[in-house]
Amino acid sequence: MTKISLIISYYKALENLKLILEALNNQSDQNFEVIISEDDNNKETISFLNQILKKYSYSIKHVNQKSDNGFRKNIMLNKSIKIAAGETIVFIDGDCIPHKHFIHAYNKNTIDGFMLKGRRIMLCEELTKKIKASKNLKLLSLSSILKSNSKKKKEAIYTNNISLILSMKGKGLLGCNWGIKKKHLIEINGFDEDYVKAAVGEDTDIEWRLKAINIKNKSMKNKAIVYHLFHKTGYSKDDVQHNNVILAEKIKANNYVCINGIEKLKN
Repeated sequence: MTKISLIISYYKALENLKLILEALNNQSDQNFEVIISEDDNNKETISFLNQILKKYSYSIKHVNQKSDNGFRKNIMLNKSIKIAAGETIVFIDGDCIPHKHFIHAYNKNTIDGFMLKGRRIMLCEELTKKIKASKNLKLLSLSSILKSNSKKKKEAIYTNNISLILSMKGKGLLGCNWGIKKKHLIEINGFDEDYVKAAVGEDTDIEWRLKAINIKNKSMKNKAIVYHLFHKTGYSKDDVQHNNVILAEKIKANNYVCINGIEKLKN
């Protein structure tokens, strides 16, 4: 039985996706499937996936939009959850390369009643360019990162047992690195598709709704590591403010089981 379904939120970054898939091929734990959750309908991506499906040691599923209608990430995440075979679902973004023990960490630590919250190393522009040019994942070594101008370097220290650095208390869920039992996502009807702008809807919103059904936090800091490739911010302060207004309304209404989610419910 597949233990983990890894959902990769992906949009127009095939170069990044190739690096992620290669990193996944080198995982120490191979008990997982990959679901590429594409918020687009890109012919180049489809052609690439058709060519490489048998190249990797894990199975790959692909879901996409009929057309590119702007930010519809939550819709695609829900479609991905529906086809996920794993009892645990782990989420990363299409600009985050997983550490070789990433899957192992989630397989080892996932338990009922908890959301597992990981962090990310923010790679600098120079190191990101070197990795993309060389396709050399060895450049993600701790020594290479420490010598670079990357941010959040402490997150690059891997430990199998305990979090070495600061407590995760007060740290919010990051949509680019977290996991949970699939059944808990079903309990809250998945992601809220009312969010059609980036930020808040795919992490802050789902975190408060999970807490509302008494799901607790478990830190994956220094255990499940991802390396975030450098790029310019893809959303604005106005987007965040817009989504925060929606979030406040939903919290006030106590809609922790979202109306517009995996299933379309009646008010």
